[in-house]
Amino acid sequence: MPFSKLGLSTPIVKAIKELGYTNPTPVQKRAIPIVLAGRDLVATAQTGTGKTAAFVLPLLEQLNNKEPVRAKSIRALILAPTRELSVQVAENVAEYSKNLNLSSMVAYGGVDTAAQAERLLEGVDILVATPGRLLDLAYQRAVYFDDVEILVLDEADRMMDMGFGNEITKILDRLPENRQNLLFSATMNDSVRSLAGSFAYSNLTDAVVDISITPKSSAASTINQWLITIDKDTKSTLLSHLINTEKWDQALIFIEKKHGAAKLVDQLAKRGIKADSIHGDRSQAMREKILSDFKSGELKYLVATGIAARGLDIGELSRVVNYDLPFKPEEYIHRIGRTGRAGSKGEAISFVAMGDFKNLCAIESSLGHIIDRKEIEGFVVRKVVPVSILNYVRKSKPTQPKNKSKTAKPKDKKTRKAPVKKNFWEK
Repeated sequence: MPFSKLGLSTPIVKAIKELGYTNPTPVQKRAIPIVLAGRDLVATAQTGTGKTAAFVLPLLEQLNNKEPVRAKSIRALILAPTRELSVQVAENVAEYSKNLNLSSMVAYGGVDTAAQAERLLEGVDILVATPGRLLDLAYQRAVYFDDVEILVLDEADRMMDMGFGNEITKILDRLPENRQNLLFSATMNDSVRSLAGSFAYSNLTDAVVDISITPKSSAASTINQWLITIDKDTKSTLLSHLINTEKWDQALIFIEKKHGAAKLVDQLAKRGIKADSIHGDRSQAMREKILSDFKSGELKYLVATGIAARGLDIGELSRVVNYDLPFKPEEYIHRIGRTGRAGSKGEAISFVAMGDFKNLCAIESSLGHIIDRKEIEGFVVRKVVPVSILNYVRKSKPTQPKNKSKTAKPKDKKTRKAPVKKNFWEK
């Protein structure tokens, strides 16, 4: 089915055709007609399935040929969790709308607000923003929300994981009640479901449409997943060995901590391998330069903390390496989803040490299968990682540490709880 059959006009179809898009993906087939019908939508689809086009294309169709936007006003608001993802979505908006008379911009933190506020003076049709920076602009009265017709929450699960719940609530309180709501997420958990539940009160004419394209926590079939069991102190040596012996053309390497990212870059450099890193402490200009070099192929090996897990969109990224295995199965899916996109082949390699066993069990249990293991000659593991338990269920951590002191008492007697009585009527 071509895009023209989904109700999109010729200028939009022409733009996406020039970008090489011929047929819509499953999420686009299902979502675009729903959005064009003006319905509220909650869509769950894995990373790399074309979610951005699924909401941007019908959004452009709805906003096209309308009256000019008012000063400091916006018609469509797209919220995204990270600067990188916001920039990527804004680039997509610009590409898809190049044949239309619509304006758009992106607003994110880490840079001065003055230029963004000035850009908003004349108003824009579509604003892509991170929650924190959008509130900054709202507090400065640089943007008004009275004319917002469409709200999009992109990567909603990631926004909730990053603690943006309060910011999103404050933003929702400022928006008109009569608006269209679109929520797109790679996974669906309780916090995202609760957020989606608020949509029922903003559009009272129709029920919210809920679609799910893939099962929970599934990975694209185009990704070849495998792992290597390794001792922690030989990880960097193994990575260097694989880069050199396998002659990797490119790799996105995920690591947990930012100081570890810088250390790994130095270790690779000592072995003659040029790499760079992005993390929260690097300036926005530096991050943009590094990402640009990586996308162009000038930089072959990028070490990144989870901040880049959803913001990178590289057409044919060969492989992703989990140098550190993530704690959450959902994060594993997001990371490896950077490769094998849009039907392309990809490879996902994970380094697993003995201390990662529980995380590995949780990931494989969520996937529903054991990840293939490979042995690398010359790398004998001292601490053997057992075979995974597929039906493993991670025990929830206690919310507060237990007080082991028998003499410890509350500082304020008024806050001390009364003993629980077995019988309500007992005096």
